[in-house]
Amino acid sequence: VQSVEAALHRPLTHPCYVSIVCFDNKLQFSSLIQKFTRMLRITNVRILSQTVRAVLALAAEVPPSSRIATAVNAPGLLSAPTAVLQPVRSYAKSKDKKKEKKGAGGAKVHINEDQLAEVFDVATLRTLMERNVATMKDDYIKNLSLRSATGAMETLKVTYEGKDYQLQELGQIVRKNPKTVVVNLVSFPQTIPAVLQAIQKSGMNLNPQQDGTTLFVPVPKVTREHREGLAKNAKTLFIKCRDAIKDAQNGQIKKLKKQTDISEDLNHQVQAQITAIANEYIKEAEKMMEIKQAELLGDKS
Repeated sequence: VQSVEAALHRPLTHPCYVSIVCFDNKLQFSSLIQKFTRMLRITNVRILSQTVRAVLALAAEVPPSSRIATAVNAPGLLSAPTAVLQPVRSYAKSKDKKKEKKGAGGAKVHINEDQLAEVFDVATLRTLMERNVATMKDDYIKNLSLRSATGAMETLKVTYEGKDYQLQELGQIVRKNPKTVVVNLVSFPQTIPAVLQAIQKSGMNLNPQQDGTTLFVPVPKVTREHREGLAKNAKTLFIKCRDAIKDAQNGQIKKLKKQTDISEDLNHQVQAQITAIANEYIKEAEKMMEIKQAELLGDKS
């Protein structure tokens, strides 16, 4: 070991198996170095001398995680070493690890509705998740429209004294010209502050101006920046929907873990199926988001 340390000019932190091979034929010597380099994936080969033909290599049969032991003593040979193959630990690349992880969880879960119905009310869970997707779709229609004029404003939700109304229920909406929409609130003037707030927060980039009981709403030109802002809002609404679906999933799984009237295996199977159901609705919502973003950004693909 001391001879090996002297050859490497540093202490051995991990003693290793060493093979020492001599050849009279220089061609065989060169070929052997290349062979061991490929076999052991060692890249930092240093040729120290051309006179003595010897090779130090890790024993090929020793796995990387177990390359510890002793050194083979070869008197006089290490005093002028020629080729030192230094052990280099090989780490898996992060990309490869991700692929392995992705492949490990790729098994498709079969959803058995009859089995689920015997354990919990699966219909109620589906209804809750469907409602979250429907809410996102409704928000897309109402708040993420490039048609920021009469049609979109008619169904705009206005909250007044704790109740929700459509704007068309509170006032008369008329398009005065291509650049201006007029909202007449003479019948319900007390709702003007709530209407102003609803229009400003509609996500349609509108800035209403009040004149008595009448609101004048300039219709902005649809710019690329405005389109990108709406597309960003589409993703925000999707994330909100996704999180709500996940909450429903986790809530049901939490209840399931407390059940003692079913076997542990069945419990795990049902949990996996609940997750699969949630993923179905999340995938549906994500596809809806992608379609909406393409529409808002004007992508034809």
